[in-house]
Amino acid sequence: MKLTFLGTASMQPTRERNLSSIFFSHETENILIDCGEGTQRQMKFHNLKPTKITRIIVSHFHADHVLGLGGFFRNLVANDYNKTLHVYIPKGTSKFLNNIMHSAYYGNDLDLKVHEFIKGVIFENEKFSVEAFPLVHTVSSYGFVFQEKPRRKINLAYTSKFGLTKHPLLGELQKGKDITYEDKKISFKKATLLVPGKKVGFILDTAVCNNCYKIGKDADLLVSESTFSSEHKDKAKMYKHLTAGDAAMVAKKSNAKKLVLTHFSQRYKDDSVMLQEAKKIFKNTACAADFMEVEV
Repeated sequence: MKLTFLGTASMQPTRERNLSSIFFSHETENILIDCGEGTQRQMKFHNLKPTKITRIIVSHFHADHVLGLGGFFRNLVANDYNKTLHVYIPKGTSKFLNNIMHSAYYGNDLDLKVHEFIKGVIFENEKFSVEAFPLVHTVSSYGFVFQEKPRRKINLAYTSKFGLTKHPLLGELQKGKDITYEDKKISFKKATLLVPGKKVGFILDTAVCNNCYKIGKDADLLVSESTFSSEHKDKAKMYKHLTAGDAAMVAKKSNAKKLVLTHFSQRYKDDSVMLQEAKKIFKNTACAADFMEVEV
């Protein structure tokens, strides 16, 4: 799993930070989480082709998270996007998506399939799933867990007893199927080891709530909004956002392995104050920058 931060600002962009967007890739799936204004330009800067996107997930319909959608859709049409684009939005927000799609002339050549969600698993394939968790914000807002499925690793110490170290049949064992090799039956349960999948949690715009801890629980990587420092905790409370300290406390209490902060207010000239605040609580913390890549 790989993440690329395309926009790490909050309500307003800065010279260094674009508005909110994260690019997530896992084998054949390329998922855009939110699409703030300017996202398609950020993708060009980072040599990411918009036509590679397979799905878009919208956390909520505040302007800084969605106003790039109109231009992005038009980009796909202009570049002959030939797949079905799956777009996932909170239930009851289709009117906002419709407004964006009909804000200008661009034709009807985009095959768009819209999925409205309330909570629970919103996407799943053979490799991983995406689960949505309601958060507490000034509008309906969601966080997400991207969870890899357990995979089977060949137990070579066992299969070598049969002289089986390299063979296409090993793939069948990894699929959870027993095999016969040179007239000997080999059980996949003995011939493979079950390796837990990685978990990535995304806490987007919210105040501290129970679902923050569920998203962060045992996560290999927790990405969290951190709009304010504790100096402006009153504003965080008013606008239902997290401080850097809040995000770090969630990471610590939920036993996350690594925390990456994002979604910074334009009032901060650099992220050092946020990083220092968070590290006092949770040491393995980093601050995202535009175009930063993280592999899990």
